[in-house]
Amino acid sequence: MTKIEVFDYANEILRGVKGGALLSVKADGKSNFMTISWGTLGIEWNKPIFTTFVRDSRYTKEFLDKNGEFTVCIPYDGEPIEILKGCGTKSGRDIDKAKEYGLKLVNGVSVTTNAVKQLPLTLECKVLYVQRQDEKAMPADVLDKCYPDEGGKRDIHTAYVGEIVNAYILD
Repeated sequence: MTKIEVFDYANEILRGVKGGALLSVKADGKSNFMTISWGTLGIEWNKPIFTTFVRDSRYTKEFLDKNGEFTVCIPYDGEPIEILKGCGTKSGRDIDKAKEYGLKLVNGVSVTTNAVKQLPLTLECKVLYVQRQDEKAMPADVLDKCYPDEGGKRDIHTAYVGEIVNAYILD
């Protein structure tokens, strides 16, 4: 494991998230993983942060709400990984994603969530702030494209602002 300075790897982190990364969460002794392609890297309250966005309907949201910690696991070689496809299409409610996709889990250093060996660029985060997005504040075209009305209900995201408490690349 090689500890890194987060902002020295900002391009790799943001390109990785845009192409697909894995959000790792854990609660009640169980781990779950969700593919993400939305996220922000920045500074708030003089702390390095990563903000992830999770829809109300996602199983992962239950874990985040219980534990308040997450790990962002990012491909470092730029190659697409089959793990991301699988973890982005099936729910952890129905399968054990670690077992199903052969995830090689590594215990977090500063958090209770896991890193994933196959996605070595790792950000360990502790939630500082949670805010459900306000659909009334969204532009109509974004709302219609990203949150289609399904019988009077939209599956809106909640933003989880996490302080990056550790960052490294798994060897």
